[in-house]
Amino acid sequence: MACLALLSILAVAVLMNPSSLENQTVSASGIDLEALEHMQSPSLGPREAKVVITEFLDPACGTCRVFYPLVKGLMDEHTNQIRLVVRFLALHEGSDQVVALLLAARRQDKLWPTLETVLKTQRQWAIRHVADVNKLLPLLGGLGLDLQKLQVDMNSSAVLDLIKQDRSDASKLKVYKTPGFFVNGKPLVEFGYEQLKSLVETELESESQ
Repeated sequence: MACLALLSILAVAVLMNPSSLENQTVSASGIDLEALEHMQSPSLGPREAKVVITEFLDPACGTCRVFYPLVKGLMDEHTNQIRLVVRFLALHEGSDQVVALLLAARRQDKLWPTLETVLKTQRQWAIRHVADVNKLLPLLGGLGLDLQKLQVDMNSSAVLDLIKQDRSDASKLKVYKTPGFFVNGKPLVEFGYEQLKSLVETELESESQ
């Protein structure tokens, strides 16, 4: 119940005070649709979903922490109609190592539970907007990760290439802050949860006609 209450408070803060968020707008001009989803981009939800939400996410971003359960809530509300594509964009100091950790966890088929733990514990390892992966690692013990392999894979060329690809695509799409959202290729021009929900519902309605 306490977690639900906290989430409600955070959601209200997002809705009522969008000026406090880390990202206000995403440019609507010059969208490079091929940059929205790379073949290696992690996604959650059915491939045939009517709506695809692409989110550029920094695991050390407080607004990303708030929005992740809200996006999951939208997916639950519209069962099997939404697919979430996550692209990682490390903007905070030290966050690149956390992104590498997440992509390394994916190589053990544990990206999503790791991402949820990372976001839930964010305040314990991201202090004053500086991420410390060494503070994060001990918090992952209950996920069944091979931590030794995880740390090796964090520095692998495969993981580093994915990080570069996400950063390159973010630049092509003119995403410079997080979270950055696109819904069926359309940018969330005015930032906020209600705006995101409205765009998703508009696309769902359009795809149903």
